[in-house]
Amino acid sequence: MRHGTRIACTAALLLSLTTAPAAMAADADPTHVDGRLPSGATYMMDVPTTWNGTVLLFSHGYNAGPANPAQDAPDAPTKALLLQQGYALIGSSYASTGWAVTDAVPDQLATLKAFTIRFGQASRTIAWGRSYGGLVTTAIAERAPDEIDGSLSMCGLVHGGVANWNNTLDPVFALKTLLGSDVPLVNLPSQEAATDAANTLTAKVDSAQSTAEGRARIALATALHNIPVWNAPTQTRPAANDWDAQQANQYDAVKGLLKIAAFNRRQEAEVRAGGNMSWNTGVDYARLLGKSSVRKEVTALYKKAGLSLTKDLAALNRAPRVTADPAAVAWMGTTSSFTGKLAKPQLSIHTIGDPLVPVQTESALRRAVTAAGAAALLRRAYVDNAGHCTFSPAEQLAALHTLEDRLTTGSWQGADPASLNSRATEADPTTPTRYITYRPTPYLRPYDLAHPADRR
Repeated sequence: MRHGTRIACTAALLLSLTTAPAAMAADADPTHVDGRLPSGATYMMDVPTTWNGTVLLFSHGYNAGPANPAQDAPDAPTKALLLQQGYALIGSSYASTGWAVTDAVPDQLATLKAFTIRFGQASRTIAWGRSYGGLVTTAIAERAPDEIDGSLSMCGLVHGGVANWNNTLDPVFALKTLLGSDVPLVNLPSQEAATDAANTLTAKVDSAQSTAEGRARIALATALHNIPVWNAPTQTRPAANDWDAQQANQYDAVKGLLKIAAFNRRQEAEVRAGGNMSWNTGVDYARLLGKSSVRKEVTALYKKAGLSLTKDLAALNRAPRVTADPAAVAWMGTTSSFTGKLAKPQLSIHTIGDPLVPVQTESALRRAVTAAGAAALLRRAYVDNAGHCTFSPAEQLAALHTLEDRLTTGSWQGADPASLNSRATEADPTTPTRYITYRPTPYLRPYDLAHPADRR
């Protein structure tokens, strides 16, 4: 790994560097450093007294603001375990909040340079992140492979930005069309307009949930996003043919999608992209449903409600379509989509019951990496739990140690569920170990830079 570029611009990178006094109180405590980059982003570093030589560069998830703190670990229990094991932890805020990949990647790399200046050269550097931070991590892996030795994405948006926004459009398009609403889905002029649209469509969903016909149509919409039937740790896991319980769980999740990503986050991303970056022109919704992981549930609920699924799918296919702004698609593709050209090993882990970033995103990543000829560098692993990023500390450390073994030996060893669970128990016997054998269905609307046909 080449490190020479990391030590450029020493004075600028150490701008506003401070060491927390409390960190100096006892030799046994990690050294804690806070600093600010020239971009305005802040960073934090925690380095144990007995550093094992590995630095973990953590990319945090989507932050809507206005608070914008730096983070160097996914959660406090995992952070404590990592420091006990001798890892140095670093991470930045990003210079802006929201869909900030153009700030996040350079800010993270600048934080890594600042670490090297202060603490010396790491023997190994691993980029890792979760949720939106998984997208940032994968971007670092593709764009700055000489700066890291490997990468770990957890519950990441590894399908990339264009695919994300297309797949977010489809369920709200179905809800708008089938439940009868005139809310704007794209080109939202302000956050206030986005909130109004979200509230209006959520009210339609709430009303529809009271009828069998409405519940069937909500299920169809959720199927177009592959929202799982068990998607929150607080939910009861429904039986394989308990269609009503499955739909009730999805109803909660689709409302979360409306309130979180479909309007407010979209509006912020559209501002960055300079327009609408998603489309459904040419999309055959009957074909998409045929590939969905929950299509059997939809068919059963339509039959129970006495509705024609064929007619509703035809209505979706006849409805006026959303056309993208080519310049916005180009911006999102260039900044936030992937070539699949991994140069260093990457492990990507996902819970199987993720409603916000469905597990099928892992199929999209594999598609890109395989097309780019880098499949041997990628491994994926799956945790049998519901919710977004609901990994235990044990599961996260097991993934890290598995990636480290790949870096040490040059081959993937112990990446199977049994080995991962054994590593997890060894790393932290107090928290769950739930890796399983799992194969996600295809991602419904993939878009990557390894497939020229994706570009429109």
